[in-house]
Amino acid sequence: MNYIKRNLENVVSQATKEYPILLVTGPRQVGKTTMLQKLMEGTNRGYVTLDDLNERNIAKTDPELFLQLHKPPVLIDEVQYAPELFTYIKIYVDKNHEPGAFWLTGSQVFKLMRGVQESLAGRVAVLSLTSLSQAEISGGTMKPFTVELEDLSERQKEREEADTKGIFERIYRGSMPAIVSGINSNSQLFYSSYLSTYIERDVRELSDAIDSLKFLRFITAVAARCGQMVNAAEIARDADINQTQAKDWLTILETLGIIFYLHPYSNNLLKRLVKTPKLYFYDTGLVCYLTKWSSAETLECGAMNGAILENYVVAEIRKTYLNCGKEPYLYYYRDKDAREIDIVLEHDGILNPIEIKKTANPGTELVKVFELLDKASTPRAKGAVVCMKPGLSAIDRNNYIIPVWMI
Repeated sequence: MNYIKRNLENVVSQATKEYPILLVTGPRQVGKTTMLQKLMEGTNRGYVTLDDLNERNIAKTDPELFLQLHKPPVLIDEVQYAPELFTYIKIYVDKNHEPGAFWLTGSQVFKLMRGVQESLAGRVAVLSLTSLSQAEISGGTMKPFTVELEDLSERQKEREEADTKGIFERIYRGSMPAIVSGINSNSQLFYSSYLSTYIERDVRELSDAIDSLKFLRFITAVAARCGQMVNAAEIARDADINQTQAKDWLTILETLGIIFYLHPYSNNLLKRLVKTPKLYFYDTGLVCYLTKWSSAETLECGAMNGAILENYVVAEIRKTYLNCGKEPYLYYYRDKDAREIDIVLEHDGILNPIEIKKTANPGTELVKVFELLDKASTPRAKGAVVCMKPGLSAIDRNNYIIPVWMI
């Protein structure tokens, strides 16, 4: 199996020198354990997984004994199964003050975060790993995405070029390591077993009253609305559940690191803005599987091509931040007149408006909408249209044209 180098490795190495505890969160199968085991090679760090029921039982019933059996430095996998360990880890850390003593992984993000923040605050570096990014797949280095000409020129040299067909193949195949590295050549088969494992194990873990078939209908209804404003009533109707359930189950998908939200950009000087977030999946392969596209070609010509392309671009930009251990400040803009900007990227005291389009020849009319941000208190800087044009270009001095493959 080819190991694909992860951009988060540098952040892990740095955090291990500075913090006694490192927690890597993210959904199952994205390569958390693989990455950490790779970084452990040649060191004296031990390894234990709480997927092992015997180990889990000891961790839960006698955490002190568990830590005597598995002395630091140690990697404890799937730590969410034994929150009882946290107090004892804290006692150890406060007594010994050794950086990098504990590496922890967990696939239930929020539940875990609550436990960690309550008992390990100030002692733990929390990083999140997602499915692979375009940059990792093409072997490029990772910097957070910005609309700066210098950064974009650098990206152009490092990324793998792709035309529209190639981009939709990437979107369709998805970005799970098992598929990208060739362990599973059939993505449809991979996603079908991935979902059954998920629904049976992790979803039940969070809420045992969930009917598997209803949950599958629900997640399919969510996938059909990727890139749209969240509408719990519609999702509930499609999945034949009530709205409260739909909202609870959306929280579960977010907790498991399957979906994330873009919140609307708001600024006290901008009036009449919508309040509802938009919903995206980290992995477009899962969306394509759930919405039953049979191939990349049918997807490219199908009714969802714009929404799934937008999902792909937003997720890729988000990954460039998470992979550097940074929180992305990504929003979207929409006012009551339904005027919309796909992405508003806020960083270093400026706003970059970004439109995403499946065209190869974007015109000036696409960037007119950016002027809506001029009333905001944060200054608007360069804008961009991310599209299918083969190379880096510009509409005018203030607005660049960025090919999708360059993100």
